Amino acid sequence: MRRWLLPEAIEDILPNEAARIEALRRRMLDGFRGHGYEMVTPPLLEYVESLLTDGAHDLDLRTFKLVDQLSGRTLGIRADITPQVARIDAHLLNRAGVTRLCYCANVLHTRSDSLTATREPLQIGAEIYGHAGIEADIEIIRLLANTLALADLSTTRIDLGHVGIFRALVNRADLDDDQVEVLFGALQAKDVPTLNALTDGISEPVRSALRALPDCYGGSEVLDKVLTLVKDDAEVAAAVADLRQLAAALAGLPVSFDLADLRGYHYHSGVMFAAYCARHPNAIALGGRYDNMGKVFGRARPATGFSMDLREVVRLSENGGEAGKILAPWSDDPALQQEVARLRAAGEAVAIALPGHDDSWREAGCDRRLVKHDAQWILEALN
Repeated sequence: MRRWLLPEAIEDILPNEAARIEALRRRMLDGFRGHGYEMVTPPLLEYVESLLTDGAHDLDLRTFKLVDQLSGRTLGIRADITPQVARIDAHLLNRAGVTRLCYCANVLHTRSDSLTATREPLQIGAEIYGHAGIEADIEIIRLLANTLALADLSTTRIDLGHVGIFRALVNRADLDDDQVEVLFGALQAKDVPTLNALTDGISEPVRSALRALPDCYGGSEVLDKVLTLVKDDAEVAAAVADLRQLAAALAGLPVSFDLADLRGYHYHSGVMFAAYCARHPNAIALGGRYDNMGKVFGRARPATGFSMDLREVVRLSENGGEAGKILAPWSDDPALQQEVARLRAAGEAVAIALPGHDDSWREAGCDRRLVKHDAQWILEALN
């Protein structure tokens, strides 16, 4: 057994990438703070009941579990930070008004989301608690676009959806939970033949509406299509009204609709969205409304937010690179020590050249060096 091997889809972050991740993490968290968001840092593991909210079947499958040797209870290593933040808002902060929270920490998945994805994402996100109106959804999507801009990522598309449309349709179809799960799986896979077979016994107009959902992506005509197929349904009409209002408020952003994209369906309660960037086939960020998550902690609160894998963002971004280090000789010269201190205070990284390693400093990231000319320490390129 080679001891340096890591588990599948688990990897080290080496110095160059780690520096870029840290630089972008600071920019994003400072951006959140500038919008009034407070940072929280939940623990890596909790009792599994706290990590898995009602109906979170997908999250349950993705959560590593172990037995606590102190209590004998089952612990979980978090696979998503949002339930933890909902617990903090509901049980610890217990504020009456609006609370804006943000976070950045690792999560762990039992299986990766795709062939190239890591099982240890660095999840960064922001959430608003305490406001049920569409204004909170507008703010959070604008914040998402601003956050991606900090990474110099151009948002090519923000798909909007609403879980209320699918739920209204399956409620009218009078399906049991198992039937809904199978139908949901076919819809997510956009498996039209299976979807058609599963809806054969459903009466109109619900059957036609469910079959149409995989093609309900694009502009505002998508919303018109749903209203045409399902007339006089208050829930569907309310969901469509929310989406229209949201899209109007987000004018200037590349907003479109995808009513079949229901990732996170089991805990979302309203508007859902996914952001896409160039050179990345999958959504770079996901979010939506989850008003009922705090209920398991004794206090349901309106909530909306988004999250993304910062490691994935950094790999797409050309921003966040750091300048190379400056090499300073090993010396007790007070003038040199003063110059090193000045450069470090100005934000430069200065490494001291330990004796006996003259030809190895470039591999350590040094591209400049301090040299003494006429009693002055000056910078020059490192050959």
